[in-house]
Amino acid sequence: MQRQVTKRQVQVIQPTIRTGFINAALAPVVKQRVAAYARVSTEHEEQQSSYEAQVDYYTRKITERSDWTFVEVYTDKGISGTNTKKREGFNRMIKDALDGNIDLILTKSVSRFARNTVDTLITIRKLKDRGVAVYFEEQNINTLDGKGELLITIMSSIAQEESRSISDNVTWGQRKRFADGKVSVGYKQFLGFEKGEDGLPKVVEEEAKIVRYIYRSFMMGKTGSHIAKALTEAGIPTPGGKKQWQASTIMSILQNEKYKGAALLQKSFTVDFLEKRMKVNEGEVPQYYIEHSHETIIDPLEHDRVQLEIGRRKALDRHYSSAHLFSSRVICGECGGFFGRKVWHSTDTYKCYIWQCNEKYRQRQRCRTPHFQEEELKRRFVDAYNQRAEIKEETLAACHLGIKAICDLTDLDEQIRMVTDEISVLVEMSRQLIEENSRAVHDQDEYQRRHSTLVEKYTDADAHLKALQAERSRRIDMRKSIEWFMESFSRQDGLLTEFDGSMFFSVCDVMTVYSDSKVVVRFRDGAEIETFPDSAKK
Repeated sequence: MQRQVTKRQVQVIQPTIRTGFINAALAPVVKQRVAAYARVSTEHEEQQSSYEAQVDYYTRKITERSDWTFVEVYTDKGISGTNTKKREGFNRMIKDALDGNIDLILTKSVSRFARNTVDTLITIRKLKDRGVAVYFEEQNINTLDGKGELLITIMSSIAQEESRSISDNVTWGQRKRFADGKVSVGYKQFLGFEKGEDGLPKVVEEEAKIVRYIYRSFMMGKTGSHIAKALTEAGIPTPGGKKQWQASTIMSILQNEKYKGAALLQKSFTVDFLEKRMKVNEGEVPQYYIEHSHETIIDPLEHDRVQLEIGRRKALDRHYSSAHLFSSRVICGECGGFFGRKVWHSTDTYKCYIWQCNEKYRQRQRCRTPHFQEEELKRRFVDAYNQRAEIKEETLAACHLGIKAICDLTDLDEQIRMVTDEISVLVEMSRQLIEENSRAVHDQDEYQRRHSTLVEKYTDADAHLKALQAERSRRIDMRKSIEWFMESFSRQDGLLTEFDGSMFFSVCDVMTVYSDSKVVVRFRDGAEIETFPDSAKK
């Protein structure tokens, strides 16, 4: 039996509110509250004129319309468009719009508004929900128009890719300058240099004196905190013009190779062109090291020795003190703790300074190492030094042999090359395996097994490479330490007749005290000399 189809009926419900001429005539005229947004990405003179022109243009454009009420021309100067987080004028405008104080926003183009597709769309949708329109003049786009969002998406993506292209070109240009040996310095935050007529760093002598003071103080045993406190109390401003120095600023100056006339370029790089997020370069991109690139403030040898001393203090793996010359230099032979300075008879004529293990009374079982008067420690160093000075030529000859034997890097460099090649092969094999798995169906258990094997081999090879590189760095530091000892040792004519603090710091690594009152002095070349209370070897 054929089913009867009922004809569909549509009933039109007529509007109850008339919207014709009469209602429109009676309704009050409501002016649109209009704002504009202007931005330039740099503060260069030519951009400054563009900025002023934009402000003037939009002020006149809005005020000339009888149906518009002028709100404000919101502005940002010297701000990139790739991110809205740091754009105060932009963010204030959006807040005012969302608070119901703006009906229409005028701006030159999508790229002036933002070069980030996500930021653009999120912002426009928020405004659209509140009935706020954005009009982009160059593209003739009104965001309340039905086609507006589609056009905005397309134009924002184009603008974002333009930003990416600009960022890539800038990065390429920077790396080309680096490869050509052109040094770039942030002079406003850099103590001791200004930009010279040739474009290279030029020494500012008054500031250079401060740099030399920092290096000299550090090499006399002072810490970054002590130096920072001294500079603050002296009323000397920081590189950034602040009153308060920080230990981190001091350490940054001590470790900056530019003070010895060299430059390590691309220490950091941009990882996200939208967020402008920087990352310390740990080998992801090339670095460029330029020697003799500009004038020096610090002698290269002195700079290298500062790096050795920084490394020595770090290797102590405990709190370093610079209160006195022997601080962090005298070690307990039983517990490994530092000896500290104490005052005996501080209120009478028998006042004297003694050194004893700081951990002696902090442990259940006390260290048996004795205390020493300060003069006795000085005498022990003089005794150890003179033992080596008596055979000066033999000592220097042994140092030369040590440099030749210990610091030869030929075999080590070959091992590093081989492991580096192995890592490259493993990376390529892993890439090929992943690519094969993506192109065709494979046994995933077998794929995971092969991939895990490659990852394991890569991890082992990478650890081996890091160990070889660390050994290479250790040998280079050892060479510099031996050369430092040799230079200081050669400079002294004859034996020491009294304690010399500068010589002690230059040639001595640590002094270790034992329970039988023996003190072993270890020099920077690695040699150790035993000293005893009677100044005679047992």
